[in-house]
Amino acid sequence: MKQFGAKIQSFFNSRLGFFVLAIALFWGKTYWAYQTKFNLGVAGSMQDFLLALNPIPTTLLLFGIALYMNGRKSYITMLIIDAITTTWLFANILYYREFSDFLTFTLIKGSGAVSNNLSKGILGILNPTDFLVFADVILLILLLSFKVIRMDIRPIKKRFAIGVSLLAALLFGANLSMAYSDRSGLLTRTFDNNYIVKYLGLNAYTVVDGVKTAKNSAVKANAKASDINSVLSYLNKNRTTPSVTYSGVAKGKNVFVIHLESLQQFIIDFKWDGQEVTPNLNKLYHDQNTLSFDNFYNQVGQGKTADAEMMLENSLFGLPEGSAMVTDGTSNTFQAVPAILDEQGYTTAAFHGDVPSFWNRDNTYKSWGYDYYFSKEYFSSGKNYDVGYGLKDKIFLKDSAKYIEQLPQPFYAKLITVTNHYPYTLDKANTSIKQTDTGDDTVDGYVQTAKYLDQAIGELMTWIKTSGLDKNSMLVLYGDHYGISGNHKKAVAKLLGEKTFNDFDNAQFQKVPFMIHMPGLKGGINHTYGGEIDVMPTLLNLLGVKNTGTVQFGSDLLAPNRNQTVAFRNGDFVTPTYTKVGSRYYMTQTGKEIEKLTAAQKEAVNQATNRVTTELSLSDKVITGDLLRFYKPSWFKPVDKKDYSYKLSNGLKQLKEAQEKKKTSVLMKNDGKSLADEYKTDAPELKTSEAESASSSESAAADESSSSSSRSSSSSAAK
Repeated sequence: MKQFGAKIQSFFNSRLGFFVLAIALFWGKTYWAYQTKFNLGVAGSMQDFLLALNPIPTTLLLFGIALYMNGRKSYITMLIIDAITTTWLFANILYYREFSDFLTFTLIKGSGAVSNNLSKGILGILNPTDFLVFADVILLILLLSFKVIRMDIRPIKKRFAIGVSLLAALLFGANLSMAYSDRSGLLTRTFDNNYIVKYLGLNAYTVVDGVKTAKNSAVKANAKASDINSVLSYLNKNRTTPSVTYSGVAKGKNVFVIHLESLQQFIIDFKWDGQEVTPNLNKLYHDQNTLSFDNFYNQVGQGKTADAEMMLENSLFGLPEGSAMVTDGTSNTFQAVPAILDEQGYTTAAFHGDVPSFWNRDNTYKSWGYDYYFSKEYFSSGKNYDVGYGLKDKIFLKDSAKYIEQLPQPFYAKLITVTNHYPYTLDKANTSIKQTDTGDDTVDGYVQTAKYLDQAIGELMTWIKTSGLDKNSMLVLYGDHYGISGNHKKAVAKLLGEKTFNDFDNAQFQKVPFMIHMPGLKGGINHTYGGEIDVMPTLLNLLGVKNTGTVQFGSDLLAPNRNQTVAFRNGDFVTPTYTKVGSRYYMTQTGKEIEKLTAAQKEAVNQATNRVTTELSLSDKVITGDLLRFYKPSWFKPVDKKDYSYKLSNGLKQLKEAQEKKKTSVLMKNDGKSLADEYKTDAPELKTSEAESASSSESAAADESSSSSSRSSSSSAAK
């Protein structure tokens, strides 16, 4: 036994032994992470085998680099490679937990645009067991430091190192071949990063993503004018005739677009602890002057809110990786809603209580043609009432009123709320409903921030009525993306009072509110299936703006006989009949999985699949190639980004000049008397501030009185 132990010790004291140990430990922790930290949807023995196999080829290849070096350098290089790849694994574990996706180079490239105050979110995502992925690195360092394993400084034959590299390439080739036999078109047709990691591994996915990023950069450089022709040909062939009934019913009206951060459709009419969570939105949802859509889905990818904005105002899908606003918002040509409405005489403005660079908005909004961008620097409340992603909604909306009343009418104003943002934490003073009891911290705080958001919307609606804007405005409210991800299935099932929550349920869970409200509008709950890609054509038709000849991948939600296929960014879809999740199909109305497709069903889902993949790829082609620079319709005046400046001093000066020129703002029509003070909010921070201000004033008055009395006494004594 001692002899056997000595042989084992001798083996690990060799370079080969240490290499094998490092490979084995890295493989073990990676496979453990696959199984416990990600939801890769492994099904069948082949996928199980590939999941176990795929860490080995790239680990052999990367760690094998150290074998080309001699002595201590070899060991140090191996440890550095181990540490770097482990850190990448750790980062992906954190990112995946909340976003159900893997990090990309595009996302990292634009991380500066979304990194503001994310520490709260990261702390909420962290799980103590996540740090176990570093255990092997620490163990190897300790084994060498305490000389349990001694470094073998003898030179190793280069042909051995080459042999390891060749073995890695051979294993990867076999891995790729088996992956393609189980999933054809893995690297060419898939829109879901989960598949690449499941079949080829995280490190291989990283290489694939890097190649794709470089390729996309080359695509834009090599794009030519004729590339837009295939896009126009498809759109013209599939263009939907807008609703005649609703065409132009809101012509000349002001438009409020109210962005409901992370709000999902399930929260409408939802009750907890004997209370409606969103009573104000519920009332609006059921109002006879509101068009409400109960089968409206978010279609975002990694860009989340940025993707929602891209679809809402351009009818272009977000990109499969990262955010188009970050990667392309500064340089690309767009034909967005603000620029189109500008030609109709509209004043256009975006409001967001965070730094202007968040999601690269300060540059993208210029490309979209926004006249004004009221970001954090415009709000006197400043950082004192910051919730981590901008000002708290009640304070933000109240502070926005003073700018809304100055906008020359008609105007298009988008207001972006933030309080109902992950990790759904709210201070006690602003909480008016207790947490739910699922036991999941992410899920249980959701009703509290959702209720706060609803209260903020209620206050805004009251002021809009007080100001008289309600009589001449159309309100559009939409949820930008899911608030609770599919990684919280058990908690969501309990929240909804269901026994289970499967992948089909999660697909339906992607529904978000979409409402259009206007006095005299023929309202009701509309059951058509649609999503964020359809908002732009719907709004333009309501406003009486012709949009034939536009590059839009959505269609008017109110149009008869419209195609109701809702595309998700990963290639899945929902129709009134079928729902596709990964490689599985379900009956939409019952949720029952289709074990084997009939010939008719197969034809129907193939048609839907082709439509989805075609539209996603063509939309990507438009953005990555910046193809709209080649498309110059006569009805559209190209945006000149140099015409816009969102600096505080410039914005205020421009706003004052525009009011004096047009004389149509609420403020001007009210003879210069502001109605902003009529905005009522129960925000406790402002009450405290007002009380402190009053106390300060009383104290100052008392001091002045005391000083005056003292002066009077001194004067009398002198006399």
